[in-house]
Amino acid sequence: MENKENRTMILILVTVLVSGLMVQGSMGFPCGTTFFSALVQLIPCRASVVPFSPIPPNDACCSALRILGQPCLCVLVNGPPISGVDRSMAMQLPDKCNVNFGPCELVKEEDRT
Repeated sequence: MENKENRTMILILVTVLVSGLMVQGSMGFPCGTTFFSALVQLIPCRASVVPFSPIPPNDACCSALRILGQPCLCVLVNGPPISGVDRSMAMQLPDKCNVNFGPCELVKEEDRT
């Protein structure tokens, strides 16, 4: 069973990486890094952006968010779906962390393809 779970996790990571590279190639990436590295940088925020999570962002999450910056957060929010991440909760991170980011312009679902 554990082997199947490991394969599933690897498949998810590869899917996110490939999707991120496609987004980077088609839209450009304003923060000078890759979609995948930006996603990895926000791992400390994972507990705060899962659907229906009551967990507020911790200091590590808020620090990572400040370092990442608003343009990269917007690319992540508007990028390909990220398994287990609620986009609206991710967009609330700047307010919850008292980070003065402007709002992200949401890309409509049909425009993401």
